[in-house]
Order: sequence, then structure tokens, then C-alpha cells
Amino acid sequence: MSHAPHDSQAADDSSQLIEDFGLRIGRAMGWPPMAGRLAGILMLSQAPMTLSEVQRALGASKGSASEMTRLLVTYGTVDRVKVPGVRQAVYEWRGDAWAGCLQHQLDQTKQLLELAETAQDRGSHLPAVQKARLLDMRSYYEFMVEQMQRLLEDYTRQHGAGAK
Repeated sequence: MSHAPHDSQAADDSSQLIEDFGLRIGRAMGWPPMAGRLAGILMLSQAPMTLSEVQRALGASKGSASEMTRLLVTYGTVDRVKVPGVRQAVYEWRGDAWAGCLQHQLDQTKQLLELAETAQDRGSHLPAVQKARLLDMRSYYEFMVEQMQRLLEDYTRQHGAGAK
């Protein structure tokens, strides 16, 4: 008997899962839905994908596909890799994607801590209420950086580098 119904069901399940990624990860991370769909596509892909393959899988323009891959690389979930003998770079889901994502969030939070420190220094002439707000901002980001660093260390220790 043919395996077509099973294969069709698997394809339908994968398509629905990719759409779920588009909606849920996209919304949660503040990404466009297309970036969430691409995260799902690359996570489920058995092999790295060229930009042309990404473009076809998304049904998107080359520019949109390129923009989405750059976003996922920036967020630490995808690597852009040059493969010997292949003209185009390929994109693949990182084995440590979730640690990469957390590292990206930590880096952003450190930037906000730097802003809070600068704002507190530059706001030293402000009235007490505003100075207290700036101090609160700095305290918050100091706390968040410390906690996120600990979280990243714990996660990395428990999960290692991840599996590709």
C-alpha cells in the first residue's frame, strides 16, 4: 500500500507547524511572521538552505528572504555558512540556537544598561524625582544583566552546545 496519505499528513503537519512558528515566535519575538516561518523552516530542515531555497520555501522576494535570514542571524538562531564548492552561502539552524537567542537578548540588555548608566550620569542635575527614575532604570538593568548572565551560564551548562 502507498505511503502517500502518511506523507501527505506529515507535509500538512509540517506546514501547520511552520505557520504556527510564523504566528507565535514572530509575535513573541517581535519579528515579522515571515521571520517566524523561516525559523520553523530552518529548524525542521534536514540540510542547510541557500538563499534561493529560502526564497522558494517562503514564497518571498529575494530581498525579503535576505532580510529575514539577516534577522535570524542577528538574533543568534541561524548561521550563514560558506560551503566549499557552493557559490551561495547557506543558512542553517544553529545547534545552540536558544543559547544564541539568549545571548542576543543579554547583549541588548547590556546596551540598555549602558544607556541607563549614561542617563544617570548626564541627569545628575535633574530634580530628585527624575534622578530616582534614572536610578531605578539603572538598578533594573543591572539586575537583568546579572540574571540573564546566570541564566545563560546555567542553560549552557545543562544543555551544552546543542545538537546540529
